Amino acid sequence: MKRSAKKPRYDYTMLTVIFLLVTIGLILLYSTSAYNGMVKFQDPYYYLKKQGFATALGLVGMFVVAGIDYHTWVPLANVGYLTAVALSVAVMLVGDEYNGSKRWLSLGPVSFQPSEFAKVALILFLACLVTKNVKAMGKVSTLVKVMIPVLPIVALVGASNLSTAIIILGIAAVLIFVASPKYAQFIWMGVAAVGFMAIFLALESYRLERLAIWRNPEKYEKGYQTLQGLYAIGSGGLFGRGLGESVQKLGFLPEAQNDMIFSIVCEELGLVGAGLIILLFLILIWRFFVIAVHAKDLLGALIASGAMAHMMIQVILNIAVVTNSIPNTGITLPFISYGGTSVLFLLLEMGLVLSVSNLVK
Repeated sequence: MKRSAKKPRYDYTMLTVIFLLVTIGLILLYSTSAYNGMVKFQDPYYYLKKQGFATALGLVGMFVVAGIDYHTWVPLANVGYLTAVALSVAVMLVGDEYNGSKRWLSLGPVSFQPSEFAKVALILFLACLVTKNVKAMGKVSTLVKVMIPVLPIVALVGASNLSTAIIILGIAAVLIFVASPKYAQFIWMGVAAVGFMAIFLALESYRLERLAIWRNPEKYEKGYQTLQGLYAIGSGGLFGRGLGESVQKLGFLPEAQNDMIFSIVCEELGLVGAGLIILLFLILIWRFFVIAVHAKDLLGALIASGAMAHMMIQVILNIAVVTNSIPNTGITLPFISYGGTSVLFLLLEMGLVLSVSNLVK
């Protein structure tokens, strides 16, 4: 692996925000999950220990990746893409089912979500593919050439995880937008995406049911989680009940440490605390943009843009779901929600962006 001979020049604003989000995430995770951990595993630190281990591993991996010239990964981009496809197929065939969705693969005592790996692999793969075809990005044929490899992963992941499929499509659209000299073609892409989503929702009755639950959660048993989350948000007020003082996490809000953790954040820290966390995400997204604008080359700009799209779309989707602004899609809040695979690959992705920032003049 090719390493930079000079001392790394990280984007220290980005690095500071990452450490703040990781630290805040672990504190909030413990506050949210201690009750569930005690009830289910007789250990209030159960979720914290697992998340802490994955976070420590991710931070080490982040600095290792950050110290490697990002051009080194170009020859491995195709391998990463094929691995993502293979793992997505494996999930469909032999994946573990949890809460009605097949999203996990087990290797002995270790289980992980291949879709989290797919996001990072696809950012690198598409960045390389777009860079190779940048001179012809204005042609429809090139647009199709770039999008075709994305569709198998979208279809495989979307079968059990619609939100991740939306994120992957969003990443692809942003990378093409950054490199394309023509913007009119994005109108057709938008029309095609709407049509695809309509067909995709109609294929399974439970997806249409989610739309009905979203509109009237009080009329459906499955709307219980949404309502409890809204109760948590409403009871937090301006400054919240106080850290650790949530009522909804005491068995009222199912699996509070997962996708719905932002509602507990609102309950304990109030509008002010939740707003500060959103501000940290906005600063992080801004730094991605700055790194993309000042990157040494197009490949670096596309990697940073892909990470920016990923973070932006995922944060918006999670908060929109928690506030019932859109139907429940089952998506985690980066760095905050429980999920070892998510935080591990997210930190590796941050390492890639820091590697790009090292070469910024």
